[in-house]
Amino acid sequence: MDDDAMIARGRRAVTGGMPPGRSGGRLADEVYDTLLGQLMSLRIEPGSRVTIDVLARELGVSQTPIRDALNRMEAEGLVVRVPHAGYRIPPQITRHRFEDMLEVRLLLEPAAARRSAERASLQQVAGLRRMLEEMAELEGGGGAAAYGAFGLRDAAFHDLIALSAENQVIREALARLHSHVHLFRLHHDTQVTHLAMAEHEEVVAAIAARDPDAAAYAMRRHILRSGERFRRLFDEVKDVNGVAVEA
Repeated sequence: MDDDAMIARGRRAVTGGMPPGRSGGRLADEVYDTLLGQLMSLRIEPGSRVTIDVLARELGVSQTPIRDALNRMEAEGLVVRVPHAGYRIPPQITRHRFEDMLEVRLLLEPAAARRSAERASLQQVAGLRRMLEEMAELEGGGGAAAYGAFGLRDAAFHDLIALSAENQVIREALARLHSHVHLFRLHHDTQVTHLAMAEHEEVVAAIAARDPDAAAYAMRRHILRSGERFRRLFDEVKDVNGVAVEA
């Protein structure tokens, strides 16, 4: 599977399985998905500048859907508008922001998993299992593109749990965090994908068994362990630079 196919697979996870194409939805949504995939795969690097006319030429579309997609990304904090100079990709998240984000996830995601065990439909449980299978395929891929596609699928997995919990406020709050975008942009680490898979399987098993306590516990443990894995990345940066990464 080549890089474009890997990103497309991850992108389809976020857009509900719709293959990219003009007949499948608004062009601005397709542009948004493409740019999100490039962020996740680090094709667009943190701190780099992006301009509407350059993106329009690269993607072969007019400036209008580019502008719409970038406006949406700006509202979500994924890009920053620079007066008279287009847009800029924000730098990596700070250690302080990471810890705040982890705290919010620990408050919301175990609750979502608990409600999912109580309320998820058979179709949604089957959807979670399909996601695990597809993530396992992506886990074996090499390079930043496969890693980015795994991150997008990971985000879709957590979103489906929030959706099946039938609490729109929790789902919207988690979506606004864009935690998977920020975390998977930190560093390409295959250990992250390998360890996450086993933890995801425990969450799905508890949801399928209709065990709310086990689902909440499995999700909390997953978030804590994920936090430990990504926290080490900040420590590695500190060791290399000899200074702490401040907020």
